[in-house]
Amino acid sequence: MAAKHGRPCTPDRASRSSFSSIRENDSTLTQTFTNSRVSSYLEGDEAIEDPAPLVNHDAAHPVKMLQTQFRPPVTHPDSKLLGYWSPADNFRGWKQIQVRGKLASKSFGDLQVLHNAWSTPPKPVRHGRYRAGESALERLPAEVLSVIINLLAQDVPPNGISRRNIDLMSLLLTSRTLHVATLTTLYSRVTIPHSRIFHKFLVHVAGHPTLGTIVRRLDFCHFNPSQLFSTAAERSQARNLTSETLLHCLELTPNLQEFLAQEYLDEDLNAPVLQKLFLGLPRLRAVDFCGCTSTKFKEAFSTIVSPDWPAELSVRRLSLHKCMTLPTSIFEAILPRLPRLTHLDVAGTRITDAALASIPHTARITHLNLAKCTLLSARNVIGFLATHPAVQELQFLSLSVDARSHQLFDADEMSELLPVLPKTLRSLSLKGSKMNASHIDLLRPLTKHLDELAIGRGLEVSDVNRLFYPDEEDDVMAQLDWVPHTLRYIDLSDMWNGELDLPYLFGSECVMLRPLSEPLEVIEVAEDVFRRVSKSGAAMQRAGWRVSECGSRGWMVRQQTGQAAGNGDGRDAWKMGADSWGMRKIPVAKAEVGGMYGSFMFGRKL
Repeated sequence: MAAKHGRPCTPDRASRSSFSSIRENDSTLTQTFTNSRVSSYLEGDEAIEDPAPLVNHDAAHPVKMLQTQFRPPVTHPDSKLLGYWSPADNFRGWKQIQVRGKLASKSFGDLQVLHNAWSTPPKPVRHGRYRAGESALERLPAEVLSVIINLLAQDVPPNGISRRNIDLMSLLLTSRTLHVATLTTLYSRVTIPHSRIFHKFLVHVAGHPTLGTIVRRLDFCHFNPSQLFSTAAERSQARNLTSETLLHCLELTPNLQEFLAQEYLDEDLNAPVLQKLFLGLPRLRAVDFCGCTSTKFKEAFSTIVSPDWPAELSVRRLSLHKCMTLPTSIFEAILPRLPRLTHLDVAGTRITDAALASIPHTARITHLNLAKCTLLSARNVIGFLATHPAVQELQFLSLSVDARSHQLFDADEMSELLPVLPKTLRSLSLKGSKMNASHIDLLRPLTKHLDELAIGRGLEVSDVNRLFYPDEEDDVMAQLDWVPHTLRYIDLSDMWNGELDLPYLFGSECVMLRPLSEPLEVIEVAEDVFRRVSKSGAAMQRAGWRVSECGSRGWMVRQQTGQAAGNGDGRDAWKMGADSWGMRKIPVAKAEVGGMYGSFMFGRKL
């Protein structure tokens, strides 16, 4: 992994953000995104940057000359006659010796830099300084040291100036102990933005097989093949990332735990690759095939699924988000073999009631996304959520549908669903469901523990307003016993075509935009509503709110003051690294949101 001799450092670029996509900004403001179509890696070759070559700083920063001192003779240490002065008074170092009137010495460093002398005694260790390899940091347990160094790792470039993981590059040169610990961090989570970097990574791992045993995550969420090659023929001819090289990579990473793919990779996910993932990697815990819909991918999946598969698979977090072409038989074959399932995202797929019910009772699902699953029935979903042991500790649940084309729950079914939802929920989406004012009383208990809530069709702003304060007609004791809500985000995007009463929302009777509604800080609105509020900058500013948008979605965001400012980053454990509210897709690995995953999470509609 050493840098080649004379190789120049990788120059910093004007844009270092990730491919295609949407990445959450590091700003303290919520719902702030960075959009970019240009990869920071277009002209670079590194998946993991090589350290810069060492530079001799002697000429630019000359070392201060040491003072002369008397050296007594070794045989007569008390003698004042037989000793010598070192260095001589007129000696200024070898570099200062003139030859024919020129400073001709090419010595790397003079004797002054070597701390003098032809016989320098070993230096005693000063107080507060350590010998090599014995510092307090280096003597930490490897597990603790890895946790500290992991804090420096970055999944995507942080801004337009800094080189990626430059701090880790410096640590590689610090000491042997830190070098080994840093290698672990660099190779444990590998991000592949394009095929040239994948080729370089594969060459390194093939040449040093030990590095392959370190790899725990292969992340292709930033991958975009069209950025380097203009045509598919050129990509095929380069042969950097193919189904064969991908399979070879999986064989060289036997301890892989997380494999994150997406739609740009589906052509290379053939039967041997999928077979290796599900049956050849015993430590694999998370798999994401977000948006994979190609015919090759569907046929490969159908080919490998067999009754001869083992009864249990190691996968615990599975995302088939928007894998719309997979047949129902895939779900009915795989889900019963996931006894330790915790995350399941099957939004927009052909999952059936039978497949959903086949999830083992030993699973402990905390994140479940059933958005736009048109083959599911409301009756069976309610029964599953009410009785199945695997979903009694849910934290994220999405039952969203597009009301323009499908409806999962009518008003009566919604009245049955709301009371059976677990109190562990932090995010609930009922978008597209049929609702009425009577459901507010059923929603109120949920708002005491929910962070996110997306309501359905049929409600008015005045109905939603009741979630934030007790009814005036309640008696005094009921008002005194009122428990404040915990909502940070509410989705009103099902109110379109003038259904959202903006004069009421900005009026004195509504508390949603006032400090009384804190900790509420984000309100999502429909596209037509967003266009209207975007033109009302003065009214928004007076109310203490601003607008934010990403892709086809728009939000009203409270200015970060008071209570919201102290809790506005949204980095709750259940969000798996996401900083903003209202994600459509479930992450299966805790990582910074970016690339194609950022687009599916925050930039797109259902």
